[in-house]
Amino acid sequence: MRLDAVFHNGRFTTLDPNRPHAHSLGVIGGRVVGVDEDLDGCTADTVVDLGGAHVVPGLNDAHHHLSMVGQNVRQLDVSHAACPTLDALYAAVSERAATLPADAWVKGFGYDQNKIGAHPTAEALHRAAGGRPVWLMHTSHHMAVASTEAFERAGYADRTGVPDVVGGSVLRDSDGRATGLLQETAVQLVEHLIRPEPAEEWVANIAAGSRAALALGLTSVTEPGIGVSDGIGNGPTDLDSFHRARERGLLGIRMTVMPYITALRDRGAFEPGNSWYGLDLGLRSGFGDERLRVGPTKILSDGSLIGRSAAMCCDYHDTPGNSGILQYEAEQIRRYILDAHRCGWQIATHAIGDAALDVVLDSYEEAQRLHPRPDVRHRVEHAAVTSDAQVARIAALGLVPVPQGRFLSEIGDGLLTALGPERSQLAYRMRSFLDVGVVLPGSTDAPVVAGSPLLSIHDMVNRRTASGAPIAPHEAITAEQALHAYTVGSAHAVHEEHIKGTLRRGMLADFTVLDDDLLGVAPERIRDVGVVATVVGGEVVYGEKRLTTG
Repeated sequence: MRLDAVFHNGRFTTLDPNRPHAHSLGVIGGRVVGVDEDLDGCTADTVVDLGGAHVVPGLNDAHHHLSMVGQNVRQLDVSHAACPTLDALYAAVSERAATLPADAWVKGFGYDQNKIGAHPTAEALHRAAGGRPVWLMHTSHHMAVASTEAFERAGYADRTGVPDVVGGSVLRDSDGRATGLLQETAVQLVEHLIRPEPAEEWVANIAAGSRAALALGLTSVTEPGIGVSDGIGNGPTDLDSFHRARERGLLGIRMTVMPYITALRDRGAFEPGNSWYGLDLGLRSGFGDERLRVGPTKILSDGSLIGRSAAMCCDYHDTPGNSGILQYEAEQIRRYILDAHRCGWQIATHAIGDAALDVVLDSYEEAQRLHPRPDVRHRVEHAAVTSDAQVARIAALGLVPVPQGRFLSEIGDGLLTALGPERSQLAYRMRSFLDVGVVLPGSTDAPVVAGSPLLSIHDMVNRRTASGAPIAPHEAITAEQALHAYTVGSAHAVHEEHIKGTLRRGMLADFTVLDDDLLGVAPERIRDVGVVATVVGGEVVYGEKRLTTG
């Protein structure tokens, strides 16, 4: 038999219980045809020597804003790493502004008030930018700060007359003027001036995000929200932008994309007694192929923990009187879920606070009762604060929770402050989900935190904040379980475990080559494991020069 490629001299962890380890792997047509002695007598067009490196099935991020990652590469970095103080942030804005035309926007991403002591203010940004409009997105992507000039361009002279909005908030000073901080849906009061970006810029963002993800060892990503221009996508032509990137060879990674719920609409009756709620032409979850597929529809039910806007059952530990907000009225969330479920969609609802989670679980349960469907796998994105009773309901309803391990280190200290010592024991549970039989996926929510799956696996195992504080250590899982989450679990979250997640005959030939044994190093050293190469469909798409090819 003539193979397209053979990868040999490797140490494969296949996650196939019938053949857990191998040293060589053969590929035809982008799929695995066999390992080790299965390949005896075969020849190959390409032979790749892995040099004894360790290999795992392709790492798969179940919640990763790839286009935003690419966008942020091209914006001002105001993260804590780049701007460790508020003064450093203002200085960075000044430096960037000096390079721009007088009427150009200064756009940045990544600040965290928990780390620099306060939110930037509109007036200070106005001074720093020399009067240019400034727009800085918070690391959570659930709030942003606009400068005085940005408010002026939005029609709010002297930052007055800024309206209250449902599902969001505008921070005001003692005189009633906006301070600059806009939370949740209030972000759209100013952001509409700079969105959507031109389609070609979004294609460039997707290409940059794909390159970044492949360098991290990712072979598949689920983009949680496209199709609207209110901060969770770029606009109604987002899917076309992904398609353009693919046509031009710029999308090296496999993509599942989630249309946002407001991109769906009621199209009226398509048969007696039945109306279509969804995308035009009847497109819904599952449409596409192994390279680019439409996945669940995305719904935001609440905000973020570090922004103190997630809807909680009780007040935040450090802000008495504040228990967060729902993005929509509970009845609207229910209506969205019932309509999308009825028309065949898989649904992924962002629910961080436990009060929001109750609304979502009630709606999922009602939808399935009214319109029974087998093996739907509706998702709860983040599931950040969950009681024992909610964990049990998630399992009973057959749902997929999607918590982020990397949050525990990068923004964990802020989470501890927001939740307090008692409630933080319920944060980003993982062991509890596995104990009740839930299939756990792996994800980062990049660019909220670093998109590295290896760093995320480290945090799923070690569960310590950046300062070293433990955070719900009883929820730690093993490296093997974390790897399973980032492979089989993430594939299961979008109904693709039949083609992804393990390295066995018939599966996609996607794998990640590592410089050390992810499952053998000491837990505290997982973060030091590096990516040698990334292989998608039997093609080395990152790190080719590090391998010997004949």
